Amino acid sequence: MDLSFNTVVAEGYKSPSQIIRRLSEAWVTENMYCPRCGYEKLEKFSNNQPVADYFCIHCRNQFELKSKNANIGASINDGAYHSMISRITSNTNPDFLFLSYQSNELKVTSLLLIPKHFFIPEIIEERKPLPPKAKRAGWIGCNILLNKIPTQGRIQIINNGIIQKKELVISQVNRIKSLHTNDINARGWLFDVLNCVNSYSSEVFSLSDVYTFENLLNQKHPDNNNVKAKIRQQLQFLRDKGFIEFLGRGQYRKIN
Repeated sequence: MDLSFNTVVAEGYKSPSQIIRRLSEAWVTENMYCPRCGYEKLEKFSNNQPVADYFCIHCRNQFELKSKNANIGASINDGAYHSMISRITSNTNPDFLFLSYQSNELKVTSLLLIPKHFFIPEIIEERKPLPPKAKRAGWIGCNILLNKIPTQGRIQIINNGIIQKKELVISQVNRIKSLHTNDINARGWLFDVLNCVNSYSSEVFSLSDVYTFENLLNQKHPDNNNVKAKIRQQLQFLRDKGFIEFLGRGQYRKIN
C-alpha cells in the first residue's frame, strides 16, 4: 500500500475540489482491498452513482468515500441532511471510508472504516440552511458525528501514517458483524448502552455503573418507560455477542 497520491491522474484539472477528488478516488482504486472480505481491490462505480463510490466484485458490498485535509476529527461534512436520514432509516447505506491527507505532501495520513450498521439518526447533525443569496438557497446539509459512534465501529485501516495489518482489519470487521440489526430503534439503544460501557476506563464495571446513565438514556428514548430493564437487555445482548463477560453479582468485564 503506497500512501502517496498518483498526481498524474489529476493533470489538467484546475479546481482544488476536483483535483483532490481525482487523487483520492484513484488512490482507493490503486491501493485499497475490500475490508469486508479481503478481496484484493475495490471497483469504482460509474460517475454520479446515487448511493456509493466503490463496490467489491467478490462480496458485493458497497463503499462511499469522504476525503478531508488534515485530521479527520470528530465530524465530517456530508451531503443533504434529509437524504442521509432517509438512507439510514431505509437501510440502504453503504459502508463509509473516511480518508485524511496532507495537502502539502499529497499523501494519505489516515483511513477510517465505518460499517453501515453503525449509522443511526443521532450521529447525523443537521446544518443550517444555505442563505437566500446562495446558489442553492435553502439547501440543508449535514455533518456525520464520528465521535458519537462506538469505538468498535470506528475501524482504523491507516492511523497517522501507520498501515494496520489487513488480517487485523478484517478480523475487527467480522467481529462487529454480530451487532448488525436493521431495526433502527434497537440499533440506537444498543449503541447508546455500548457508548456508556465504553465511557468507563476500567475493564470491570457494574450494572449500577450503567444505571447512572438512566436519565440520559431516558432523554434519548422518551417513549420507553422502563430504562433499567432496557439497559439489562442490551447488556445481555452484548454478553451473548462476546463483547462483555458477566462475572456475577452485577459485575461485568469488557472483552477487547
